[in-house]
Amino acid sequence: MVAIILFVLLAILLIVNVPVGIALGISTMGALIYSGTLSLASIPQALVTSCDSFPILAIPLFILSGDLMGAGGVSTRILNVCNVFFGRITGGIAIVTVLVCMFFAAVSGSGPATVAAVGTMVVPTMLKLGYDKPFVLALVATAGSIGVIIPPSIPMVIFGVSTGASVTSLFMGGFIPGVLIGVSLIAYCYIHCKRRGFTGTADPFTKKAALDALWDAKWALINPIIILGGIYAGIFTPTEAAAVAAVYAFVCGAFLHRELTLAKFIKAISTSCSTTATTMVILGCATAFSKVITLEQIPTMVANGLMAISSNKIVILLLINLLLLIVGCFMDTTPAILILAPILMPVAASIGVDPIHFGLIMVTNLAIGFITPPLGINLFVASRIADSPMEVILKGIMPFIAVMLTCLMMITFIPEIVMFLPNLMK
Repeated sequence: MVAIILFVLLAILLIVNVPVGIALGISTMGALIYSGTLSLASIPQALVTSCDSFPILAIPLFILSGDLMGAGGVSTRILNVCNVFFGRITGGIAIVTVLVCMFFAAVSGSGPATVAAVGTMVVPTMLKLGYDKPFVLALVATAGSIGVIIPPSIPMVIFGVSTGASVTSLFMGGFIPGVLIGVSLIAYCYIHCKRRGFTGTADPFTKKAALDALWDAKWALINPIIILGGIYAGIFTPTEAAAVAAVYAFVCGAFLHRELTLAKFIKAISTSCSTTATTMVILGCATAFSKVITLEQIPTMVANGLMAISSNKIVILLLINLLLLIVGCFMDTTPAILILAPILMPVAASIGVDPIHFGLIMVTNLAIGFITPPLGINLFVASRIADSPMEVILKGIMPFIAVMLTCLMMITFIPEIVMFLPNLMK
């Protein structure tokens, strides 16, 4: 009965548009009042203790570094480099957009931040070149979702904290899936642009132009090497890497590129604080929510329910994927991971799925949630960039969702795609 009260209250509150963090807190409070097993004081305790964690500190720091990089000219320079090398290919600007999103993902860790930073530059250019608006907006929204798969990734940090999985191993596991999705999107862009007759730029390739672009972007290109190289070399932890990323982004934007003005800096700080505050409230309330779930043995019930349907590993994985895809349509990544990871992890473990592999399955599913309505936050960010109604972007999103689903199936049923690098580093 407690479980019913918990989830029914949560569903009702979300339907009436109560903020996710508040909805989690109220539904937890209702369940606690009914059960009487825990004191209501456990909710404020969870708010404090869940945030009092060294790994969690990586989240606000990665958020800040992403905002500072966007304001400090990093994304512009990366775009110029990619355009010099790939702009002449059929559909060159579309391919460049995917590559820039992949690179920016490697320094921001956020899907919406990637869409905002890259979209503001490429969307007007692509529209001016004659690309149809549904394709352009859908492309930017989808490519931005790679931001949570290619490390560093904020959802991976949250998954690691909520399940005890190694964040470093999750980061390692995200490389190949992220590249797989990026290459798949590039292949689709090439085929689409070939059919529609979109050519690349007429500018010839010259060594001088390439060297000039590389030299101008040298500080931006060094960034992921410092961050990720430091993590995998054991020089610093993911949290320390996030701090290094934030400091480097400030130095790069303010002193090296000299584009991070005081006004831009204040705006970046303000945006980061707002995002961090929302995330931390959700995190605290979700921790209390998860505690009630554990006490009521809901993970065990879900595991038994799925095993009752089928004991076949393939069927169970398909059911888990279906559940996560549906949840991703209605719930943001952070609360979805915090709520569902403790429930589904035992199920995955019971059929022999490695925690790192399952983490990537979960993150990839929820990345698809960035581009599926009604929530689809990347869709909203992309539509705001072009000042277009949601209907426009929805016209072009289905082929990209199909590409993402194909990649998801490969990641789910070919574990080596995820586990190759983590196993190599053991």
